[in-house]
Amino acid sequence: MNNFKAFISDNLSGFSPKAIPGFIFSFIICAILAFILGKFYVRYGNALSNRKAFARNFIVLAITTMFIISVVKSSLALSLGLVGALSIVRFRAAIKEPEELTYLFLTIAIGLGCGAGLTILTILAFVGFIMVIWFINRYQKSIESQSLYLTVSGSASTEINLKSLVNVLKKYASAIKLKRTDESETMIEASFFVEFEDFEKLELAKVELKSIHPSITISFMDNTRDL
Repeated sequence: MNNFKAFISDNLSGFSPKAIPGFIFSFIICAILAFILGKFYVRYGNALSNRKAFARNFIVLAITTMFIISVVKSSLALSLGLVGALSIVRFRAAIKEPEELTYLFLTIAIGLGCGAGLTILTILAFVGFIMVIWFINRYQKSIESQSLYLTVSGSASTEINLKSLVNVLKKYASAIKLKRTDESETMIEASFFVEFEDFEKLELAKVELKSIHPSITISFMDNTRDL
């Protein structure tokens, strides 16, 4: 019996029952903020990977970080133990985009703030982060030019040549880069990376390219990552 009491006493040392409501409040806020961040990432993120699958990790990562900070913040020994543990066990994630790393840091920051007992400050900072990200995303989209892959193909009898295609594109495109060209006795195909300042110039370029010969096939493919 004495051993059991000693066990309970050791486990509750440095912990006050009065801290339970605050911990529960911070836990709930942490989960809510991570959930909102996940929805925001799915809506406004530009990563090519599956954003919904990636965002599912935000809540677990945030509350795990919060719990770790809540445990170690009152003990220097536990803090040093955490540093030692992290030197042995390293968190590995297949980060393909810098944007994914940014959102992971935001998720960890939510857990750190709530775990340190700075829940209100974390909420204010989170609102600021969301507003900045939303503004940058909206501003960039408003000034973004049309970056496209253009493929022009036709039979050899259409008298298509690379020079005539480039001359047309120079009139309307702000940037042109030849990616590939294929020619044979029966067909010719050229692929370009092009940028247009607006849809009007894109449409004018398409009309003039078609005027070279009615049978020409023109294909545009988006080069941006707005999924």
